[in-house]
Amino acid sequence: MTSAAGYLKRIIKSIDTVIHGKENEVLLILAVWLASGHVLIEDVPGTGKTLLAKTISKVMGLDFSRVQFTPDLLPSDILGSLILNHEDNKLDLRKGPIFTSLFLGDEINRATPRTQSALLEAMAEKNVTIDSKTHALNKLFFVMATQNPIEQHGTFPLPEAQLDRFMIQLSLGYPDYESEMKMILERSLDDPLDKIETVSNEQEIIQLKRQQTPLKLIELKWYFA
Repeated sequence: MTSAAGYLKRIIKSIDTVIHGKENEVLLILAVWLASGHVLIEDVPGTGKTLLAKTISKVMGLDFSRVQFTPDLLPSDILGSLILNHEDNKLDLRKGPIFTSLFLGDEINRATPRTQSALLEAMAEKNVTIDSKTHALNKLFFVMATQNPIEQHGTFPLPEAQLDRFMIQLSLGYPDYESEMKMILERSLDDPLDKIETVSNEQEIIQLKRQQTPLKLIELKWYFA
């Protein structure tokens, strides 16, 4: 087994203690992340989209932030803004939630096009521009966005230019009967997410990206056969 395969198998095994029966989907998401892409998850509520993002960030030992997209959300609510520091009479940057490793944009199509466009520069260049000044994002910056394919009232469909920022679009779907029963029983007393252990770190992930690990993921095909 290659080091990449062993690493990803360890990550997926840990995630499976919280999200059961979604090994293929998790593998795709990790592959996109290592390839410096972004993922759009289109699925109905209750399929574990938000929980999956939280689990991945905790297992991989990375920063996580979540923004619930709504029609009244402004670009500054995502990027941040300049505020006056009364001590030295200067403008300081108050960073928004986009300054993180894993950014979850929940129901991204509920925000206005103006707010949606705030992600374009970040997703393409890993930079954001605030008041004509460019700020670099985390080296591992990754966007997981979700949208509900059923409810269209009060939504703003993503234009092609924005959809192009996502490397893949996938659906988690409901778990099978055995996985669903297992999750129900596990959550009858406590939350498995509270007990999950971190099995990776930022330096490990950066090293794998340098080894062009995404190009070697074909070697994992046997794992899910």
